[in-house]
Amino acid sequence: MTTETAARPPQTEAGFKRLLGTPSLLMFGIAYMVPLAAFTTYGIVVQLTEGKLPLAYLITLVAILVTASSYGKMVRIYPNAGSSYAYATRSFGAKFGFVAGWSTLIDYLLLPMVCYLLIGIYMGAAFPAIPVWIWIVISLVATTAMNIIGIKVVNGANFALLAVQFVFIAIFLVLALTRTEGLAPDAFIEPFTLEGSSIGQVVGGAAILCFSFLGFDAISTLAEDAKNPKVTVPRAIILAPLIAGTVFIAVSYAGHLVFPEWQNFTDVDAAALDVIGAAGGKAMTAFFTAAYVAGCFAAALISQASVARILFSMGRDRMLPQKVFGRLSARFGSPVWSLLIVGAVSLLAIVLSLDFVSSVISFGALVAFTIVNIAVIKTYAIDRKGGAVKVVSHIVVPLLGGALTLWLWTSLSGLAFVTGLIWMGIGFLWIAWNTRMFTRPVPELRDV
Repeated sequence: MTTETAARPPQTEAGFKRLLGTPSLLMFGIAYMVPLAAFTTYGIVVQLTEGKLPLAYLITLVAILVTASSYGKMVRIYPNAGSSYAYATRSFGAKFGFVAGWSTLIDYLLLPMVCYLLIGIYMGAAFPAIPVWIWIVISLVATTAMNIIGIKVVNGANFALLAVQFVFIAIFLVLALTRTEGLAPDAFIEPFTLEGSSIGQVVGGAAILCFSFLGFDAISTLAEDAKNPKVTVPRAIILAPLIAGTVFIAVSYAGHLVFPEWQNFTDVDAAALDVIGAAGGKAMTAFFTAAYVAGCFAAALISQASVARILFSMGRDRMLPQKVFGRLSARFGSPVWSLLIVGAVSLLAIVLSLDFVSSVISFGALVAFTIVNIAVIKTYAIDRKGGAVKVVSHIVVPLLGGALTLWLWTSLSGLAFVTGLIWMGIGFLWIAWNTRMFTRPVPELRDV
């Protein structure tokens, strides 16, 4: 072996460079979730829950942490890039794996679109002379180019973009706390009670908030980019939602304290501007716009990278056309065609509304979360691939996670269900055609 060869970073058989440790994976997950995401649907969920946004976030966080532990267990057995697709395939077979992968694909495909759409909305508001679609195209081209160049470039950009958001959050929390003088003692606990609301309303809000936590799932798609993935990926998968969820709860709680009159939002979709203006005035509002756009850009980077890796994994296994999706660039070591296709789909942000896109993101995510929880029971308790069966860890906890995510799933809107079911129907038709009406075997997951 030459010195030059020995100096190269180890690679998987497919060509991904193993460059990411726990801090980088954690940063990717938090960037994907966008620390400022509490403001994305702030007004919508506050009104739905009648002022109980922090409680809704707490319920979502519990469900997500239980599910995240299931993802961590599956990564230790199957450190593949395909996430829930890979775990379902290994546990239940190729047909079921395709259903899981296809269901997950809808939220991964739509999340970059939401990021570009939000960038367009906020930049369009700040610079009304420039059409929104121009900001969408500029951000889309930039993120696609950075992802094609490679995961190391994305990693470096995420650090700077995350720093801007956390600086804003720290200032906002301090300003909000200085505005609490004169509040009645009940005001400090009211956001965590059901007074004036109902459990159904709060759970309905919690279901919408699931899309804010998709970053922990995104970490699992980077298993083939990670150093020692059986250790680093599970650790990051737990820490990312715990940190992000704590931030979401703190921000939404501070927002309630500084602007408790949730019935009086100027614009429900832009309610964050009322809250931030109450905390710090016009200067803080301008800072928010800059920090929020930075967060959306960071989320677009990592969400595009994640969905491209799922497409690559499915293409490599011939679930999707292998010549298009199952190849990596010889020059950059990245799935170029998958990245370009995701970018092309994201151009629909120019014509689709934020309400429609965001309403269906949680459908695929909650389907995948439920499947992964069940896969833990199948893998560890039935197949016994993890050694001795631990009743609490391998049965009770994933059962709880599956029940919680199923509960949230049934609380989604009718529009989300219809769109999600249509998407699943398209997937069924595709796999039926690909196997000649199931007369041929479904391609098996490739070992890496």
